[in-house]
Amino acid sequence: MAIAEWYLSLLLELQFGWWSFLRSPMATYHKLRAWRDWTLAKVEYLQSESQKWKALFTTLKLPYSALRMMGVSPNMAVSMLVAGSAVGGGVVVAEVMEPPSFSRGDSGTYSAPLDAPVFYEEGNNTLRLDLGSVPVGLIEIENVTVGTAYANSALPANEVNAVILTGLPTVADPAFTGNYIEIGHLIIDRWRCTQLTLHEIEAHTLNIKYNASDGQSISPSASATNRQRAIGGGNRADAMTTSGGYYDQIKITAASSGVDSKVDVMRLSNLYTKGGPCVLKRLKIGTLDLVYNETGAGDGFAVKDLIVDTSVSFKVYSNVDNVEVSISPPS
Repeated sequence: MAIAEWYLSLLLELQFGWWSFLRSPMATYHKLRAWRDWTLAKVEYLQSESQKWKALFTTLKLPYSALRMMGVSPNMAVSMLVAGSAVGGGVVVAEVMEPPSFSRGDSGTYSAPLDAPVFYEEGNNTLRLDLGSVPVGLIEIENVTVGTAYANSALPANEVNAVILTGLPTVADPAFTGNYIEIGHLIIDRWRCTQLTLHEIEAHTLNIKYNASDGQSISPSASATNRQRAIGGGNRADAMTTSGGYYDQIKITAASSGVDSKVDVMRLSNLYTKGGPCVLKRLKIGTLDLVYNETGAGDGFAVKDLIVDTSVSFKVYSNVDNVEVSISPPS
């Protein structure tokens, strides 16, 4: 019997009441079970086909994504792939036409909490995040290469730092008032820098542990007034996270005059940098974890490459296993 005829007979039996069920319950049960198995088989088949198509398109666009991760510009990546016939031009164009995005690791200037950049220019490979008055729950950047640590890279014009996380100082212009970035919990771990400097930071709990440096000066000062903090703000912004990428510079600032920017948790992990110092300054932090970082320019212990100066203050302090070892500059 064709499946349509069988299905119609089942409906007719159900429509005419329970008499057929009472007369032959096993026959009715077997029909219901066959209908169940047929339906589930179709669902499983469609799910399997969907996964196969998704895997196919992911594989087709992989070469373009891999080239972008290596720092190649979108236009050059398209030219290389089309010339080499690595993938169909339509697949490449479809991915290139997607707008830049923080979550996908695209460079540009972002105004938190927006995922799309407010400024994007081909050839400008800086990842800049301007924090405003809207509190952000989580900012996470991990597994990136920064500065001159990859081929054909350079710091942006008039910039000297590979990585900088900072509030802005008060300047001569009376229209601009300095500010800070307030962070509930800041995690700085597994950075590789030629120099790592902490300056003008208020922390309640300061944990400096397991760092290795080619010369270090760690001399924070105690303060009885530094308070523990966490950032709420009610309807605060969603998390901003990105993983992987190559940038000429990473710059995170408090962008509004006289307004402290607020982030509940910020984790900057596994940054491999070269070409300039890594700098943290003008921050107010509940808990700061500075752990598992390596800093060094191969210039000997007399020149300090890990610097936590006296303008960094704490209420609770832990200094564990921070060692001086010979460390050459990043390759």
